[in-house]
Amino acid sequence: MIVALIDSGLGLVPTASRLRQMRPELDLVLMMDPDNAPWGPKPDRWVIDRVVGTAQHAVELGAEAVVLPCNTASVTALSHVRAALGESVPVVGTVPAIKPAAAVSDRIAIWATAATTASAYQARLIEQFASHRTVTSVACHGLADSIDRGDADGIRTAIAAAVAATPDDVESIVLGCTHYPLVLDEIVAQLPVGVTMFDSAEAVAHQTVRRVDEIASGRSGTGRVSVWLSGTEGGMPASAQRYRQGQVLLGGVSAEHH
Repeated sequence: MIVALIDSGLGLVPTASRLRQMRPELDLVLMMDPDNAPWGPKPDRWVIDRVVGTAQHAVELGAEAVVLPCNTASVTALSHVRAALGESVPVVGTVPAIKPAAAVSDRIAIWATAATTASAYQARLIEQFASHRTVTSVACHGLADSIDRGDADGIRTAIAAAVAATPDDVESIVLGCTHYPLVLDEIVAQLPVGVTMFDSAEAVAHQTVRRVDEIASGRSGTGRVSVWLSGTEGGMPASAQRYRQGQVLLGGVSAEHH
């Protein structure tokens, strides 16, 4: 059973690593786009064409389910990918974990990229699920890019700036970019004790497993992990090895691309 995950960079790694831990027999195809990252600032039409084209390529490679563990891709292109692939290929998108955070917290901060923070999409989610809560939107400038590069100094600086922009009395933080769980320990280390963290990787992985089980019909897999970089098969980016989740995936990368 082959599952493809699509993101511009390492944002797919947290969900992919959870899938590997939950179902190690799944074959995972990790499709990143380092030549054009990040996608957030790109025009919607460009993102739609890129994500749909990548999803179609994934299906050509044998993918039987497609996951978009990327807020930009999900917000902009999810419906287009579903239309392009048809009902026979499940497509799982990502939604920032605002709803579960608002269910248990009065004071919430949403950490996200500048593009997501300024988006009408995030504003709608806040209005829909957290209008009765005090919500602070925090644009984490440069954090996702630093994570993609494995830039420790850049990560530390971006986290410190986000912490400074977060109210001292916040109860929960929603990680509204799929890259951010890769540096969860570093984020928590700079926050007051007791702040609850929410991210979408676990929920997306569980939804993917549910959809896979619906169509698997007993098919399994070999546990292989293949990596595609802007349309060309390659290896896991070196920066991924910095993160625990990336190390989980490296064991399955085929030898010729390890």
